[in-house]
Amino acid sequence: MSSKTFAILTDIHSNIFALEGALSIIKNRKDVDQLICIGDYFALGPDPVATIKALKSIPNCIFTKGNHERYLLEKIWNDEKPDLEGMHPDDPILAEIVQNEKWTANQIGSEGVEFCKSLDISYREIVGTTLVEFTHAWYERDEQPPTMEEAINWRNNLQDKYPEIKQFIFVHGHLHVPREESIENLTILCQGATGLPFDEDQRGAIGFLTVGDSFKWDVVRFEYNQKSTIDLLEKRQPPFYKNLQNTVRYAAIKND
Repeated sequence: MSSKTFAILTDIHSNIFALEGALSIIKNRKDVDQLICIGDYFALGPDPVATIKALKSIPNCIFTKGNHERYLLEKIWNDEKPDLEGMHPDDPILAEIVQNEKWTANQIGSEGVEFCKSLDISYREIVGTTLVEFTHAWYERDEQPPTMEEAINWRNNLQDKYPEIKQFIFVHGHLHVPREESIENLTILCQGATGLPFDEDQRGAIGFLTVGDSFKWDVVRFEYNQKSTIDLLEKRQPPFYKNLQNTVRYAAIKND
């Protein structure tokens, strides 16, 4: 039985400086068989145009769709009362985020729309006797990762379909903070965020997952030029930019 190593990026959020840093690290590793990006490429950050160009230049990359890609496709800014992760429709923070979505859509144009349309919500692969599924949050939704109970039900259903599988791994993003939980032959993994961490560690995060002959999960935190991200937010001043500058500075949600 062979092994396969995945490099995983998630929650880039138009932070081109973090994305470039992550891609450089992956390029310099010799053990990566497949790069997979699991959503929220756009919105919030300062450079969606450079981000889409960088993503589209990656050879043989697998992409899944995040909630922010859905917002762009749905044109959430046209909704009378936008629905965004349970926020109150009259919350002024929600209004700013929605306007940021509109700004991002105007930046990436039809190229961005076509890119987002091409994305699936999840990607599944079997390596030997291990089944691994990648998605932004959950294969049935994009704004809330699974509870352990939900993941167990997912595992049980797949176990009936694939009786030869001995290990099930579910990899998601969306949280912007690390997660690693296991029970029996089921493991749930989240590295945090590549471009906009919320765990008070300003460094970006790349996940490296090896499955097959062995199972190994390694989260690499890397320095990138946060000042360039903050300065570009200041220069371009997209909606919600001051809050985002603080999020980059402190790696935490700073909306006060």
